[in-house]
Amino acid sequence: MPLLFWGGIFNLVIFGDHIYMPLIKLSKSESRRLSIFFICLALAVGAWLFFALGNRYVYQVKTLVNYINFPQNKAFHPLQSDTVKLQVEGTGWQLLFARLRVNPQSVNVNLRELSKHNYVSFSDQLIPINQQLESNQKIINVQPDTLYFDFSARSIKKVPIKLQQNILFKSQYGISGPIKLVPGYVTITGPRDDLAQMDSWDTENLQLKNISNSITSTVALKKPQKANVSIYPAMVGVNIPVDEFTETSIEVPVKILNNKPYQDVKLLPDKITITLMVALNNYEKIDRNDFDVTVNLDNWREWGYSKLPVHVRQVPSYCKIVRIEPQTIDFLIRK
Repeated sequence: MPLLFWGGIFNLVIFGDHIYMPLIKLSKSESRRLSIFFICLALAVGAWLFFALGNRYVYQVKTLVNYINFPQNKAFHPLQSDTVKLQVEGTGWQLLFARLRVNPQSVNVNLRELSKHNYVSFSDQLIPINQQLESNQKIINVQPDTLYFDFSARSIKKVPIKLQQNILFKSQYGISGPIKLVPGYVTITGPRDDLAQMDSWDTENLQLKNISNSITSTVALKKPQKANVSIYPAMVGVNIPVDEFTETSIEVPVKILNNKPYQDVKLLPDKITITLMVALNNYEKIDRNDFDVTVNLDNWREWGYSKLPVHVRQVPSYCKIVRIEPQTIDFLIRK
């Protein structure tokens, strides 16, 4: 049998080992007083947070280092990470959101002193660095305070530029000739060891769609990944000839390789048909003498082939092979 207890505005019901508390029943005046209490509590907490977050605190953020004013006659390798920790004095609001938005995202470090030393100190540059921040922020310390560098002779190297492209053409259209880059080479300046690993330099990706005309454009070169490497120029001109292509076929005679005993060999057939795609403005250039098609007798002599595979060793650059027929050829050797 349940036991009932009454106490003020609360009713307790004990049933076995369980205690139940029904809903609180308040009068209108009690509800009003309780509401006023919670409103006052919320206002008090809000006011406390407002004044507390308005005070200034010291907090720590990570940021990237951006080097400026490189020494002209030296190449350098930073001996530490390009990320440093800033001790920043700011408001509590900035402390609250520091993990959500690091500000500044990078700081500029002047390397002019590297002409005299192999290090730079943040302590000597706090004033110009603080000028990079918002007016209500102030850097008071940087960890590490000193950045060290390893120097080597600064070298110059010219390497060819490689175009990175993703071009989609209209149906039957395509690149009809050599791509021209102006200039074709980029000059790289930096440490000799770094330059030794560079054989070419890529452009940014040239993306175009639905192309049916020749392309004349400029493309940016990819930025150096290392701060102590510089390139010139930063842009390159691109000329890509584009034309409509058509399909055509041509018969080409087959040559025999490695007929060392000079046997009388008859090929069946002695010509193949090459189906190819060619730009309309190159159609008249097609000449069977520009193709080199062969079979190799060593495939029969050394490997016992009953038919000889056809190899197309040379094809004009303005042609694209679609298929060749036949791909293997019968042969007779007369004794």
